[in-house]
Amino acid sequence: MYLGIDIGTSSLKAVLIDDGQRIVGSRSMSLDVSRPHSGWSEQDPESWWTACGAVLDGLAADHRAEMAAVRGIGLSGQMHGATLLDEADKVLRPCILWNDGRSAAEAAEISTVSERVTGNIAMPGFTAPKLMWVKNHEPEIFARVRTVLLPKDYVRLRLTGDKASDMSDSAGTLWLETAKRAWSDEMLALTGMDRSQMPELFEGSAATGTLNAELASRWGMTGKVVVAGGGGDNAASGCGVGAVAPGTGFISIGTSGVIFVTADRYRGNPAGAVHAFCHAVPGTWHQMGVSLSSAGCLDWLGHILEASPGDLVDALGDKPEGPSSILFLPYLSGERTPHNDVAIRGAFVGLDQADDRRAMTQAVLEGVAFAFKDCLDVLTMPLAEPRRLLAVGGGSRSRYWLSTIATILGMPIAVPEDGDFGAAFGAARLGLIAAEDADPFAVCAPPAIRETIDPIAGLSESYAAAHATYCDLYPAIKEAMPR
Repeated sequence: MYLGIDIGTSSLKAVLIDDGQRIVGSRSMSLDVSRPHSGWSEQDPESWWTACGAVLDGLAADHRAEMAAVRGIGLSGQMHGATLLDEADKVLRPCILWNDGRSAAEAAEISTVSERVTGNIAMPGFTAPKLMWVKNHEPEIFARVRTVLLPKDYVRLRLTGDKASDMSDSAGTLWLETAKRAWSDEMLALTGMDRSQMPELFEGSAATGTLNAELASRWGMTGKVVVAGGGGDNAASGCGVGAVAPGTGFISIGTSGVIFVTADRYRGNPAGAVHAFCHAVPGTWHQMGVSLSSAGCLDWLGHILEASPGDLVDALGDKPEGPSSILFLPYLSGERTPHNDVAIRGAFVGLDQADDRRAMTQAVLEGVAFAFKDCLDVLTMPLAEPRRLLAVGGGSRSRYWLSTIATILGMPIAVPEDGDFGAAFGAARLGLIAAEDADPFAVCAPPAIRETIDPIAGLSESYAAAHATYCDLYPAIKEAMPR
């Protein structure tokens, strides 16, 4: 048996799988986010540990025999969070999360060096600019920082006593020289840090330590339980859906949107705000385009119209018939790829008195699909051009939306058989690999595919024209925003 634990932003989830990778148990617990000021987003690291304990207590109660057979644990989690510890490993302040924008000035200060060293633009959500912000605004706390850990790695510390991280999650700190899979002394020095404050680096499929004996007893585990390096949430999801071989990838239609493609070597495109990170399995990297508001846009519209997102989408049917006369820019929380603009905001353009909620829903789905097209267009993947993308996330339940996305991207979208292929499942796979010294490419196989949705050839040109108009709107909306 193997456990996967995913420390998300809104919840912590654990799944228990058997030797055949069948999920035999799952538990989750919600987490709260604090926003003490506009643009800030923080979380108490103790809440992750409390949730982890409660979730594993629940699994132990429900699956006593299976928990006794656990041999490996994998971790995944929200990326970029700055968890600051003192010399006694006590938390110094709430963790500054991935969607916190306070360090925009610090990010701009180091971006030129970051692009050269890491292949990534320095964005406010990344970890290194946050430490510079703490240095500038909370110097008394900065002076006491002895270790910086990412969220999942703080949970690892509590599980094992080890300060360790994996390559994929660490790549999102901006302290990792991505091509070499090693800490960059230049980036550390630039932000006032050094290697002594960093955890030890491991591949995501390697064992970093063993579970504390007292905790193993609490959860009914017998024998040695190894803890794998794990991965950042998207890299772990890549392991979950089998996107580990070069040229494989997935599209995640969740609160935010992601296009993720695996490559056999490092290749950055900072000019396009592409995330060029290490993967969670050895010898692989990935490129990722991120849109900050995806299914979250549909949730927002449902709230405004007092209707469930499912009802809004169901009214559109199964198949698009062409682009809407309305354009929607999905920048409700700013945008990452390709604009790297924390200040830009969304807009409806072309509204008419005859337009109703059905027309607005179609425009929202198309606007999100256009944002995915923007992401795909800046991925520099000649070494591993994806032939299709596997769809995950809540938005993947809508056949209409998937057909729209496939047509706009000009790429087939594969829909897996029902199942949980998310970050927690991918983490469990990494736990299996570490415990059994198994081949990660054999373990992280893709799931069975229920259907493949192809682009609608007759609509490609009309959607391409609509996307071109959509792209022209960005500078106009940026210029028109209140200052």
